[in-house]
Amino acid sequence: MSARPRLLYVTDLAYPAKGRRYCDEDIHLSSRLREDFDIALVHPADAAALMDGFDGVVVRNSGPVLHYQDAYDAFRGQALRTGTRVYNPLTARGDMAGKQYLLDLTRAGYPVIPTVDRLDDLRLLPAVDEYAVKPKAGADSIGLHFADAERLPGLTRGDVLIQPRIDFLYEVSFYFVDDSFQYALHAPDPARRWELQPYEPTAADLDFARRFIAWNTVDHGIQRVDACRTRDFGLLLVELEDLNPYLSLDLVDETTREAFVAALKTSLHRFLAAPAAAAA
Repeated sequence: MSARPRLLYVTDLAYPAKGRRYCDEDIHLSSRLREDFDIALVHPADAAALMDGFDGVVVRNSGPVLHYQDAYDAFRGQALRTGTRVYNPLTARGDMAGKQYLLDLTRAGYPVIPTVDRLDDLRLLPAVDEYAVKPKAGADSIGLHFADAERLPGLTRGDVLIQPRIDFLYEVSFYFVDDSFQYALHAPDPARRWELQPYEPTAADLDFARRFIAWNTVDHGIQRVDACRTRDFGLLLVELEDLNPYLSLDLVDETTREAFVAALKTSLHRFLAAPAAAAA
């Protein structure tokens, strides 16, 4: 590895995210990382062809892989074959690996929105007027449908998940670098997911979020724990974002943003310096 590490920073600056400007966040974050690393930005479809010659690959706001599945599969396969250091590491167990973790966590008794993948298991869910049906390989609400029990048979063909539609108070997200909590944001209006405000978590909130960080066993990387606050004031996991979580850095104060950047730099230096097996 060179004295000044070289990073390939994977981003889709043109991705039209709803309620977010992916490009602004990655332009800012990559410019700050350039203080410590030599950086080249690349579209996710070109990452496999260009990643040789870099000390590591950082996957950031690259959009849902459904839009470039073949290119992502080629990138992932090549990185695993060649031992390329990818941040977040490709061993993550959350959204990076699909939505199977929601089933696994439900079965293990974690505080997650109850999830099944077969109509025969519908009896295991709370009785509700509507259910959410989403593809196991979905992202960014792609393919999400709401339906009552009578309509479910027509929506559950293929690899899908079924969840009760939760009447929650608000959504809250907890942001981590490695296993270190950085900040939290919440959406006071359930109908406006990306109109976020700073949130001061309680000790119980952080205990909740850290259970999923510990479960995921990602030693180096950025993770976002998305949860909903139920009517009885409990928290249930919505998603564990560990592939390319959007960070909403424009919504936190400068002190918090600077602390996040410093934590990310430190994490990346440790990641690149670790033995190859540990980095993976």
